[in-house]
Amino acid sequence: MWNLLHAWWQMMPKGKRTLANADAAIRQARGDIDFLAVLPAQAAQAVLKTYFQAWKNCWDGRAEAPNFKGRFRSVMSVDIPQGRDLNISRVHRRWGQVNIPKVGRVRFRWTKDLPVGKRANADNRITGARLVKDALGWHIAFRLQTVEPRPDNHTGPEVGIDVGVTVPLALSDGTTYDHDPWLTQSEQAKLLRLEQRAARRKTHRKAARSTSRRLHRTYDQIGRLCAKAKRRAVDWQHKTTTHIAKTYGTVVVEALSITNMVKSGKGTHEQPGKNVAQKSGLNRSISQEAWGRAVTMLTYKSAREGGTLHKVPTPGTSRRCSECGLTTPGSRESQAVFVCKNPDCGWVGNADHNAGRNILHLYRAGLALVPAAGRAVARRARRVKPATAR
Repeated sequence: MWNLLHAWWQMMPKGKRTLANADAAIRQARGDIDFLAVLPAQAAQAVLKTYFQAWKNCWDGRAEAPNFKGRFRSVMSVDIPQGRDLNISRVHRRWGQVNIPKVGRVRFRWTKDLPVGKRANADNRITGARLVKDALGWHIAFRLQTVEPRPDNHTGPEVGIDVGVTVPLALSDGTTYDHDPWLTQSEQAKLLRLEQRAARRKTHRKAARSTSRRLHRTYDQIGRLCAKAKRRAVDWQHKTTTHIAKTYGTVVVEALSITNMVKSGKGTHEQPGKNVAQKSGLNRSISQEAWGRAVTMLTYKSAREGGTLHKVPTPGTSRRCSECGLTTPGSRESQAVFVCKNPDCGWVGNADHNAGRNILHLYRAGLALVPAAGRAVARRARRVKPATAR
């Protein structure tokens, strides 16, 4: 449905790319194409709303333009926008049942309290659900509408956070948040064997031939291990960011451009890159830490607790001395130790905590950045104003 909608969008003139015309095209397609008629009408409408929201995010500067989706590079999910059709009931303490259109009654693991039965009312109810499939199986996520009181202003202290690879989160007050490897030694050994097996089977595949079922099974096993590691990483990030949001009233982080940081160092044929293998390993380590996801969690959790999150510029935070404020060559002697080379200072401390203190100093000096959405609105206003004047 998404791909057909995107193809329709590209074929239509700009003046006819409206929500009403897209809805009419979907209705006609559901009457002409059998496999689209099987899809519930509410799910098709949900795809349409998601597609138009993606374009709004692009126009506001929050995301790139929507594109075609592939089976192997996108999450397989189906939306159930009507909460009244779910008919949720609890079987016992651990399991419940839900009615899914075109599927029937399905059991699911009851992990959180849901407003069902007498507990449901106009202010606290289930408005819909989404079925999501990953390497570990199918999952269902319920959307809830609740009324919560506005939180009081958080009176906790201010803190600057430096993110890294060796030390995931280093705070300006000396606190460090670290984690163990996401996979155990036996799971890492199993992952290595599966990757070697997949490489061998891939070499035996002939050109222009489809992938064998054995290779697909190996890929599925690799995907399950990677999904297990990601689930553990997300769980650690949720617990850590919740503790930080409840402890500190003002959280300050760097405005990192992670997309540029993980670009390949291969270079071009005329100008090949240097230390390409080391750069690839660093890119993998940065992607595994998922700094952007941690900042996103801190943003909404701080707001939920009555606190705020701010971003400051990144240049020089790891090379500047947080005690005297000067940047001297050779102060970063190693990954973990910072030694100020200023003769009048000579401060020695942890390099990551030093960067966290510099991040907090930038915020206190009034150098916090404007949010990206605000900058996009300002740019659009600057473009529109001269045209209106004319």
